[in-house]
Amino acid sequence: MEECARFGAAEFIGAPALALSTRREDGEEAAVSRAAGEAFVSKSDEALVGLAKDGDRDAFEELVRRHQRTVYQVCFRYSGRHEEAADLAQETLVRAWRSLGSFRGDARFSTWLYRVAANTALARAPKARTAEVPLEQGPRLASREEPPDAALERAERERDVRAAIAQLPSRQRTTLILRMYHDLTHEQIAAVMGGSVGTAKANLFHALRKLRTLLTKESGS
Repeated sequence: MEECARFGAAEFIGAPALALSTRREDGEEAAVSRAAGEAFVSKSDEALVGLAKDGDRDAFEELVRRHQRTVYQVCFRYSGRHEEAADLAQETLVRAWRSLGSFRGDARFSTWLYRVAANTALARAPKARTAEVPLEQGPRLASREEPPDAALERAERERDVRAAIAQLPSRQRTTLILRMYHDLTHEQIAAVMGGSVGTAKANLFHALRKLRTLLTKESGS
């Protein structure tokens, strides 16, 4: 995930924020900026959202700092390529900045941001790319100290799982990714997907059943 470390909040927000950050180059203004940043660290997401809605770009930069890694990981699960995930993450945060006024606070900011990321990734990332997503941060099927033949077998199983996930319908795929790889609760997934908890559970149930069917078919072919 080193790719996401290179992101700056100004890069996400756009040229105005870049201009804002580059004009603070002398010592006095840099000290003021650092002091403001330290003050933001202690604020909640909700407080920062309120400030950002009023046009405070420094507040939104702090939100970016907190959540950019998670946004990148969500996008990477869909695209499977670092550069494409970087572009999707940047687009997600630009969209979040531009549509911040529509955030009503009914759910947590992080949940709302998950939704923006998932919608952005689904709209742009080709479905087939999901099959290329590595599972090194997902559930492991064997221990690290495994013999070469076991490692090869595990790698083949993981490849089959990736290919099967790529064939799931979009809502089932999103539900599975959020639950299995980001450990969201059914309630959080429902908020992200804009549906009920029952629908989230049903999507996961059908996703797992279809995944099992696809993997059984693959192993029998």
